[in-house]
Amino acid sequence: MTRNLINRNMKGKIKIKIQGHLDKKWKNSFDGMEICYEGDNSIITGNIKDEAHLHGILNQIRDLNLKLISINPVEG
Repeated sequence: MTRNLINRNMKGKIKIKIQGHLDKKWKNSFDGMEICYEGDNSIITGNIKDEAHLHGILNQIRDLNLKLISINPVEG
């Protein structure tokens, strides 16, 4: 039962905040997600298809040695 709840929450629109300004040329590396800026941080937003898709994006953040600040669902 818990597993279904987790999987259901692992898709939809999300907002990922990372430290520093990520060049917008990396947009394609994040599966076409949008990149914008909030103060000294980069905000990556877009739709997550499933848990594997989210993990792929998080792996890309790790591989680029970026500091992850937060991951939050976007309402609406």
